[in-house]
This record gives sequence, structure tokens and C-alpha cells, in this order.
Amino acid sequence: MENTPAMRLATWNINSVRLRLQYVLRVLKEYDLDVLCLQETKTQDSSFPAQEIADAGWAHQAIRGEKSYNGVAILSRIPIDGTEFQDWVGKGDCRHISASINGYQIHNIYLPAGGDIPDRNENVKFGHKLDFVSEVTDYFAKIKPVKSVLVGDLNIAPLAEDVWSTKQLKNVVSHTEIERKNLINMQTAGGWIDSVRRFFGPDEILYSWWSYRARDYLASNRGRRLDHIWISSDLEPQIEKVKIHAETRGWEKPSDHVPISLQLS
Repeated sequence: MENTPAMRLATWNINSVRLRLQYVLRVLKEYDLDVLCLQETKTQDSSFPAQEIADAGWAHQAIRGEKSYNGVAILSRIPIDGTEFQDWVGKGDCRHISASINGYQIHNIYLPAGGDIPDRNENVKFGHKLDFVSEVTDYFAKIKPVKSVLVGDLNIAPLAEDVWSTKQLKNVVSHTEIERKNLINMQTAGGWIDSVRRFFGPDEILYSWWSYRARDYLASNRGRRLDHIWISSDLEPQIEKVKIHAETRGWEKPSDHVPISLQLS
């Protein structure tokens, strides 16, 4: 199969694009990105800082937002050939957008966090999360993606090496057995490859999120890898470099998530 062109893309839960616009522009420029996918933009489309981002060189944008919550965006300096979205679980919340860019189909997903209690009978948010994962799994199992990238804050750390303590977090939402099992099933059913793990290997401890509750997050280093970049199997030979940009967590008033970038050759 003929390779698609080289591309450098990243995913980042920005936790308010308007509040952290300066950081979005900084990451776009300093990391020399072709495409940046954002989650939790927390703004309606009419208030999205589209012009400022376009003026910086990323004029091609696919955005889907709502007031104060959720929201996803794909920012590109390469023309976007088409966009679409899925409304999984039918809540009308803005948690997915997809764009065709330079021969790639890029899916940007903000998966529900799931609340605090890992029991769908006691916590409707946890039930929503499980149903959402199930519908995403079925969707990609049917379309069998090729030349595709799935990125986003999936709000699940699937492996023991993705958390600071698998024993202490086994009953904490984001690392419970059912979530971990379902996310791995979602990956397998869609034929996805976890590019981060493929690059770093299975044993390295990797985090992309540190709680705001930790006053000195570096000293405690109680992180989780909640953010992911998956690729369809045909793109595996093109993995050139993956980087978790942990330095951004130390910026003033940062997001609690950090960007992850993927270079495809």
C-alpha cells in the first residue's frame, strides 16, 4: 500500500481554548505541527478563537463546541478535504469530530470522564462512559479504518504502566478493570495500533495527565496516561517519533493534560 505523506500531529486536552490560547499558539509554533487536535475546548463555535489561530498559520479548522463543556477541534495548516462527526449515545454533546487531511482520516475524541463511582447503577456518568466506549467500538469495527488516526483524551489508562499505582487505582474511575478491558477491546476491534506504546515499548512508565490537586505534581508524580494516539495498522511503518510533552504541565496555569505528538514519515 502506498504511504501517505509525512505529517506531524498532536493531541491535547487544553481545558479551555480561550483561557489557554497563548499556549495553543506556542505549541503549534514550537513543536512545528501540521495538525493539532484539541479536546475540552469549552466554547461555542461562535466564540472559538479561529482568527487568531488562522493568523498564526493554521487557517484550516474543524471545530465543534458547546458552552462551558466538552468541545473538540482540529487545527491544520494543510487544507481539510471534509469533516463529519458522530453523536455517540445520542446526547448531542460535542465529543467527536473527524477530518480528512492529506490522505489521512483523523478522528478526534473526547471520551466521557465517568464521574467518581465505578458503578453504573449508582452513577449514570459511569454508565454513559461505558455505553460511549461500546458505541465507538462498534462504529470502528464496522468501518474498518485505513489511513486513519484516532487521537484524544480517552479518559482511560489501560495498562499498569500507564498509572502511578495499578493496585491503588484499581477501583478508581479511569483504571478499573471494566474500563481497561473495554478500551483494549475498542482498540482491537478497530484494528488500531497504540502508537505511543509501539514507540516506547510496553514497560516504560508513561503519563499524560497529573491532577490539579497535587500541589507539586513533579515531586509526587502520580500521573496517568489518559491521552492516546492510535493509528490504523497500515500506517505502522510510518511511525517515526512520538513525544509526550511533559514540560507544558509546568507552565503557569497549565492544562492538567500535556500534548502528545506523533511524527509520521
